[in-house]
Amino acid sequence: MRLRRRGVADMIRETRLENDDLIYPIIVDDTIKDPTEIVSLPGIFRHTTEAAVSEAANVSELGVPAIILFGVPSYKDETGSSALTGIVQDSIREIKRQIPRLVVIADVCLCEYTSHGHCGLVDQEGYLAVDPTLSVLQRIALSYAEAGVDIVAPSGMIDSMVGAIRTSLDENGFTHVPIMSYSAKYNSKFYGPFREAVQSTYKFGDRSAHQMDPANSDEAIREVALDIEEGADIVMVKPALPYLDIIYRIKTSFEVPVAAYSVSGEYAMLKSAINLQYLDDTVIYETLLSIKRAGADMIITYFAKDIATMLPYI
Repeated sequence: MRLRRRGVADMIRETRLENDDLIYPIIVDDTIKDPTEIVSLPGIFRHTTEAAVSEAANVSELGVPAIILFGVPSYKDETGSSALTGIVQDSIREIKRQIPRLVVIADVCLCEYTSHGHCGLVDQEGYLAVDPTLSVLQRIALSYAEAGVDIVAPSGMIDSMVGAIRTSLDENGFTHVPIMSYSAKYNSKFYGPFREAVQSTYKFGDRSAHQMDPANSDEAIREVALDIEEGADIVMVKPALPYLDIIYRIKTSFEVPVAAYSVSGEYAMLKSAINLQYLDDTVIYETLLSIKRAGADMIITYFAKDIATMLPYI
């Protein structure tokens, strides 16, 4: 009890949550003219490029060092062709031009851009076609690098995606661009609000063939090892809160930076409880602290602005 006195307890605190740990997701939408709030994610908006720049500036002023961009195109087709040029690339250029100190990460996937909602191209039988998908992911990542992105983040968990993207970046003079891979991405029900927001719900089948079974832990270690071997600079666990044990295992098994994505369902769950006054808003701090304590070096969270405002007073 002697060490739990105010002041003394702060000195011996084992885990510290800081602004530098945070990454804020921003959704840019080519179908809207004004920022549009996402009903299932109160306080979170879909943005135009202009609004995204303003939001990014706000994030930076709060001391949050990084954002991750997701796109909603005006046109979708079976091959996700809108991913190759459009609002994400435009937003990268404009944000880096106006806020060069802000780290800009871009999600590399096809689910928001395909008419069927899957993370890659599919064959006539409805199965994901790996090699054609890898070719498109290479081109998307390269287009982001050419736009000035700081980090690319392939999220489909497609076999060999890290190696394919690393090869493409290196061959085109972007050896300096790191890869943050969604290495342990679970086939989770916590993605619902985000999929609704970006209209990426799949039209048939599911994603169990290329995302992990929530029951598996050893598989995550194997997947991370493969991504590191292929050239991943940062590995990610997604979702975060239901998979703290996975974050811990990965952090203690590998000497690489570990990111955790506290996903839309986690945000919606806590936000609802806070808005209904079932929980105090300091539960945000406790939740993110638990993710950091489990071993995450960085946390992607829709609460980044809230916690940045809150931290000086905790």
